[in-house]
Amino acid sequence: MAPELPGVFAWLVPILDSYGYVAVFGFLFIESFGAPVPGQTMLMAAGVFAGAGRLNVFGIAVLGFLAAVAGDNVGYLIGHFGGRRLVLRFGRYIFVTEKRLAKAEDFFVRHGGKVVGVARFIDGLRQLNGVVAGIAGMPWQRFLAFNALGAAAWVAVWTTVGYFAGGHLGEIYQQLSRYQLLLLVVIGAAILAVVARWLWRRQRRSTAATRPGQ
Repeated sequence: MAPELPGVFAWLVPILDSYGYVAVFGFLFIESFGAPVPGQTMLMAAGVFAGAGRLNVFGIAVLGFLAAVAGDNVGYLIGHFGGRRLVLRFGRYIFVTEKRLAKAEDFFVRHGGKVVGVARFIDGLRQLNGVVAGIAGMPWQRFLAFNALGAAAWVAVWTTVGYFAGGHLGEIYQQLSRYQLLLLVVIGAAILAVVARWLWRRQRRSTAATRPGQ
């Protein structure tokens, strides 16, 4: 028997009940290149299904990660090869307006590459992350690395919330939405700390390798 989901999540019950993992992958993949699909809501709902034994939580996490990264890379290709004009021309069919795109571009320009890592936790930027990175000409390897890191953190957080929340998901979702900015800052700081540590260790290895006598 499918678990009951509160409020905004309730309409996802028959979809998850019928399509399971395919629905999780599809929602997250489509959302990740600009479409206004509730991927984050789907991820939490799937977590509840996993907590009830209807889906495997690790399967959801793996598929969610792959869908998020693949979708963002489709968005990157659209932005990189199509440019801003193409995105605006066809984006209106999925509610990508010039105002919405401009806000995402401005945020990207002001905060640089680190935006990619935390973009998944920001509504609006999550959907346009790859598109804007492609338009801005961000190197694909750099985009892929930060994007994968952000996708892994995002999938882990919301799958875990759904898995342990169960019937309390509605109340938890409201509280998390209220403190979304604080959550974003904490997660962003954690991601940046990991990246900084990796870069520091890489720099140390590089310096040691160039010393005389090494």
